[in-house]
Amino acid sequence: MTRRALPALVAGLALALSATTSATAAPAPSPGGSYAGSSAAPPTAPPEFVALRDVDPTIVEEIRYATPHTFMGERVDAYRAPMCLLTAPAAQALSRAQDVLRPQGLTLKVYDCYRPQTAVDHFVRWAQDVPDQTMKSEFYPHVDKSRLFEDGYIAEKSGHSRGSTVDLTVQPIAGPPVPAPHAPHPAGSCIGPQEQRVPDKSLDMGTAYDCFDVLSHTANPAVTGEQRRNRELLVNVLSAQGLVNYENEWWHFTYRPERFPKTYFDFPVSRASLPTA
Repeated sequence: MTRRALPALVAGLALALSATTSATAAPAPSPGGSYAGSSAAPPTAPPEFVALRDVDPTIVEEIRYATPHTFMGERVDAYRAPMCLLTAPAAQALSRAQDVLRPQGLTLKVYDCYRPQTAVDHFVRWAQDVPDQTMKSEFYPHVDKSRLFEDGYIAEKSGHSRGSTVDLTVQPIAGPPVPAPHAPHPAGSCIGPQEQRVPDKSLDMGTAYDCFDVLSHTANPAVTGEQRRNRELLVNVLSAQGLVNYENEWWHFTYRPERFPKTYFDFPVSRASLPTA
């Protein structure tokens, strides 16, 4: 090899190394949509995201996944703060619904809002660990954990990660507050009578939140009387503001049209994730 050829060879090797490094660092796209994340540093939300409490501080926030009292029996990954982040149109729609409820002495309460892909991955790992059934008696008393994927209770992607989906209920404004559950062990069955379920100030919706059971299906005919009327109230108030219910979960609503219908975000649930923080 001549001295004249050596610099060209070195330059070529450097270029190849740079290309290989770039390919390794780039996040892979998610099936069915793009992935918005980074392996170098915690990503931040796009400017379309807001904190719900900045839009309407009267809406109660009880972010269950920021506590150990979940269907997994532990706090969920990437929930760094107990707060609700949403796209601005979804948050504004909730505020309009709140304006309808408050004159009736009622308020919305959100359980979960934007959910990072990292959190969904945590769900998947837990569901694959079939022997871990610590919380079965509360959250999935009649469901075989080995069927959680097949039955649609757990999936590798969640609409929550797109930023316009929210889990919520309605509760009275008056009366003493009911502390959110924090214990990493099961309470009463989610399908039992309300007084036997985990303490919650919510109107009686027939099941507790995050109940893996057919009774959670919004229009389940076994849910009657006051429980059905409460579900209808929630659906009617929210649908009037553009929020569409998922038929298998009475608490699950998506604002449409979605701002990011095919993007699954992975910034942490934290005030610091917002671009104006």
